[in-house]
Formats: sequence, C-alpha cells, structure tokens
Amino acid sequence: MTSDSTLARRALAVVGGAAATALVLSGCASGGDATDALDGLSIGTTDVITSLDPAGSYDNGSFAVQNQVFGFLTNAPYGSPDVEPDLAESADFTSPTEYTVKLKDGLTFANGNALTSSDVKFSFDRQLAIADPNGPSSLLGNLASTDAPDDTTVVFTLKSADQTWPQVLSSPAGPIVDEDVFSATGLTDADDIVKGNAFSGQYTITDYSQNETIAYAANDAYDGVLGAPKTDSVTATYYTEETDLKLAVQNGDVDVANRSLSPTDLADLAKDDALTVHNGPGGEIRYLVFNFNTMPYGATQPDADPAKALAVRQSVADTVDRAALAKDVYNDTYTPLYSVVPDGLTGATKPLESLYGDGQGGPDVDKAAAALSAAGVSTPVSIDLQYSPDHYGASSDEEYALIKSQLEASGLFTVNLQSTLWDTYSTERREDAYPVYQLGWFPDFSDADNYLTPFFSADNFVGNHYDSPTVQGLLTQEIGEQDASAREATIGQIQDAVAADLPTLPLLQGTQVVVSQSDVKGVDDTLDASFKFRYGALSR
Repeated sequence: MTSDSTLARRALAVVGGAAATALVLSGCASGGDATDALDGLSIGTTDVITSLDPAGSYDNGSFAVQNQVFGFLTNAPYGSPDVEPDLAESADFTSPTEYTVKLKDGLTFANGNALTSSDVKFSFDRQLAIADPNGPSSLLGNLASTDAPDDTTVVFTLKSADQTWPQVLSSPAGPIVDEDVFSATGLTDADDIVKGNAFSGQYTITDYSQNETIAYAANDAYDGVLGAPKTDSVTATYYTEETDLKLAVQNGDVDVANRSLSPTDLADLAKDDALTVHNGPGGEIRYLVFNFNTMPYGATQPDADPAKALAVRQSVADTVDRAALAKDVYNDTYTPLYSVVPDGLTGATKPLESLYGDGQGGPDVDKAAAALSAAGVSTPVSIDLQYSPDHYGASSDEEYALIKSQLEASGLFTVNLQSTLWDTYSTERREDAYPVYQLGWFPDFSDADNYLTPFFSADNFVGNHYDSPTVQGLLTQEIGEQDASAREATIGQIQDAVAADLPTLPLLQGTQVVVSQSDVKGVDDTLDASFKFRYGALSR
C-alpha cells in the first residue's frame, strides 16, 4: 500500500527458492461533494479508489474501502500490529511450508450465502489466476497451492518457509470474497459486488459512487476479531483537493478527515477547539530511488562506472538535510529516516545516520566532496530528478525544491527538477525514464520484511536494476528464520548492506494523522501499528 497518498505493499516472488516481495503504491485525490451521514458518521478523504474488487487494486484508497467490507482469515485487532484469527477459528503452521486454517462454524456473507473453505480457496486462486497488473497477486508469489479438504479447513502450501505468511493473509491479497458473486477469471464490477451484497467484513455497502460517495451499513453477519461496529451507518465522501477536505471538516460537513491534509492545514485545524487532531504510529516512508542504469555513471550510460555511480549516491546521502525537510516542509509531521526500515518496527536500525553526512544525521558537504574526488568524479554532477505531486501530495513541490536547493548549494550538483502526473509517472519510472526519482511506501503489514523484500529482491517493484546476491541471500534467510532473535539480527545485516549500496535513499518517516470533530470517539483506538483505519471503532 501502499506515502502521502501511497500505500505500502508487498509482492512475494520466489527468488532462488526464497519468498521475495514487490510493490504497492497508491494514489491520492478524487472528487465529491460533502454528504452528512444520517444517524451515523461521515468520513472525508482525498484518497482514490482504483477498484472495489480486491483482485484489481493495490493502493491505499481501495484497500481503505476493502478493509471495511471484506473479512480476512487473520487480522490485527485494535491497538496491535500482530495478527490473530479473524474469520478463522485457528491458524497455525503445521509444517515450515504448510499453514492450516480452521474457519468458524456457520459463517455467512451479508447476502446469506454460506462462507466456507471453498470461498477461501476461490479467493486466493482467483487472485493468482487474474494477476491484474494493478492488483496484489504478487503478494502471493510464495503460494504453491490452496486446498479445501472440508468446509471449514483450508491448507496453504508454500514454496518456501515464510514467517510473514500470517501477515500476508491480512494484506491486500487477503480479502475473502463470495464465489457466487465474483468472477473466477476477471474483475467483477463494483455495481455487481454491491448488488450481490457480497461482503464479509464489519460493514456492507448500500450505495456506491466510485471516488464520490460510499454509504456503509453495519454487517450483522460479521463474526470476527474486530467485533460489531460501534456505528451502524457511515458515509464516506471523496474530495479532489486537500483544501476542500480541510473546509469540510472545519465546517462540520464531515465528522472525520482521514488522508490527506497538508502540514499547514493541520497546524491551522489544531487551533480549532471544535476539532481534535489525532496522531498515531506511522509506517509511511518517503525516499529517493537511484536507477542503476540511467543515473550518472549508470550501467547503460556512455561513461558507465560503478565506483563513480556509488560515489554520486554517497555524496547525495552526505548532502541531504533530512531535519530541514521534516521541519521546513512538513512542520515535523514527518521525522528524519535513517534506514529503509522505519523506527518502531522490530529489527529497525539507523545505519545511514552514522555512515553519511556528519555521522549524527546532519549533512556534511566536505565529506560529499571528498567522496566524489576520491572516485575521480568531476563536479558539478548533473542530476535529473523527478517527482509526482498529484500522487504524493502538494507538499512534494516544496520538498523537492528544497532537495534541489540543498544539492545545488553544495556546489557539487546541478539539478534538473521535473514533475509528472502519476498516470504517466507510474509507467515511465519503470521504463528507465527517470535517473533519480521520488517514491513513497505504506506497508502491507507491520513487519520489517515489508520494507526489505519488496525493494531489494531481484524482481522488486522499484525496478531500478539493483541486484545484490548478498542481500537476496539474507532476504531468503530472514524470511524463513523461525528464531526471533536470529531473524532480527539478519534484518539488521540487510539494512547495513543496502545502506552501503544505496539503491534507495530513505528521507522521511510519516505519522498517521486524522482530524475529527471533538465529540467523535474511537479514532485513537484504530490509529495503531496495523496501519488500517477501521470505521467500526468510531462512534459518538
């Protein structure tokens, strides 16, 4: 899924017998008029929905809807990053590569159809069969087969040992759908899903206008770890502009504004006694990507030189001032990030803090100059830098203007800064059009591997031609390691290795920020390290 409006996602591909991971980026912005929820709550957002069908989307806006209306075999209860059985009665490894789930007896969809192991098998089989390019099927790359030996038993056979599999079942690839409503071979239209009332989560959808409004009603058939929702009806309204969302919550047109508001707007709203600004743990990261083929001295350039290319990456890392980005652009709603794994997750370290700059997290231009000189790189180095403000938020303009200013003020770089709309950007970045460019990430689940395998496996979603056998071997090791301490140590080794190679440059770590009317309860209960915002926790 999945940055400002980018969801963090995990794609498992099996590389050398190991589970490897890939992408999930999402979008930000949509349109709609404010609508009050009668006898319920109203939610406002600038997220965009790609598809209501779980097989057709891998973005934050779509998953935010799917989380409300589809059940999962495992899910994180309120206040926890760790998953527990949801629609399942039990879920355990019965061998290193076999995961057995027992469903609760008597489960049904909202339409009255029985929810059995056949629906579960159908849900995972169709993800792999459809393999939509915008979908999350890559998360299931380590899945060899799904079997349903009886109505309440599901057996997942994995290609290799994978300690993250219970979390994968709670990810965008995990929603359980009704085989009597959904197509086995293609995406199902939202109208057919809503008409079929094919929902197994806390809510059903009673009215759906994509990227405009959605009306939710409590689903009495849901029997999972989250319990019954505290509010019977919710209306979600979609806004194109952050400023419109700000006005909506400020004027009381919506009860809760969840994603995305600018730092300036948040600071302004915090002064309003009628509103409460809530902060929760954030898994979002913002970072630069270096294309190993097209960056200065990259592999396909006329003057290709791996040592010089590394020196360029190192000198950028020495020069960027993360603290200034966090403070001057984001009013400290983001914090400096010194590893590919964000602070707060088990195994997170900070290798970039000591390796680059002044050794304490700040910039050091002299060190940057020395790195370039030692490699024989002539200065100033010309860098083409690309970003996408419609996808990663309007503050990206300021963020990347400041990065350009920091690099050029060193005298070591000249920066050609360009912005591109996401529809074009998302394609061109994978076609080697951008030597250095912006990306953001929301996790699929709360495990350090979700910030490692998607980025650094051979077939990673970043697509920047970084290919390290050492790192891939360590990824294989950590994902199959059953001993928690040994796995944590390996995760640390991976962070050290990629910090030395710098395929990406982590910049900032975000927090979850939600603004609500002051009488709304339960916001803090769902702002947890699961990174799933569940409407069922909200009430008045």
